[in-house]
Amino acid sequence: MKINFMLIDDNEIDLFINRKYIEKEVGNAEVRTFQKAKNALKYLQCYENDKEDHDHFYPDIILLDINMPEMNGFEFLNALGNLRDIRILRIKTYLLSSSSHLNDILDAENHDNCEGFINKPLTGRKLEQILDKIFPKPKQ
Repeated sequence: MKINFMLIDDNEIDLFINRKYIEKEVGNAEVRTFQKAKNALKYLQCYENDKEDHDHFYPDIILLDINMPEMNGFEFLNALGNLRDIRILRIKTYLLSSSSHLNDILDAENHDNCEGFINKPLTGRKLEQILDKIFPKPKQ
């Protein structure tokens, strides 16, 4: 099964490293990156306006930084909640941040459009936990 990831982070190095890491660790993954949350939101908004199902990239998982210029992670989450396309409602979004503020962690955990908070850096264990939660392995 192919898994599509959308990475949103203003740090180009973090985007590059996380992209390469996901491509290596998740066998069949496609990764799209955005340095600006506004651009990622505009990309997703195209689904609201275009009701035909094209072969466009559509994310299963979004990994989102909190502290970014123009639009931060929480502003993105709020805007994402305003989109009503059923495909967008199925996206699992995680805040992936180096923030150590307890309020950021609690706000992420309690936000309706966020599955949880993950401390940077992205590791194999953290990635495995995300995938196991979204795509549980069948019990043997």
